[in-house]
Amino acid sequence: MSKKPTIKQYSVEEIKARRALGEDETRTDAPEAADLPQGFWENARVILPRTKQAVSLRVDADVLEWFKTTGPGYLTRMNSVLRSYYEAKRRQ
Repeated sequence: MSKKPTIKQYSVEEIKARRALGEDETRTDAPEAADLPQGFWENARVILPRTKQAVSLRVDADVLEWFKTTGPGYLTRMNSVLRSYYEAKRRQ
């Protein structure tokens, strides 16, 4: 059971080509985003993603199948479960 992705990525060239063909689905009545408050970016900081390491892991078949039924990104969700457990144990 996988859902159809709701986010599509297009290059600038692809967007221009779609507009030229009248295929642009951008809502012309979409509201403009609100202006950001003064100083919004003053305390911003860059946070680099954690590096990941590929491993071979043996898990119970039913556990793997269940995660697979949750759709694309199931390995990321498995990692999130492991991270939650790790963080809970680390705080103890």
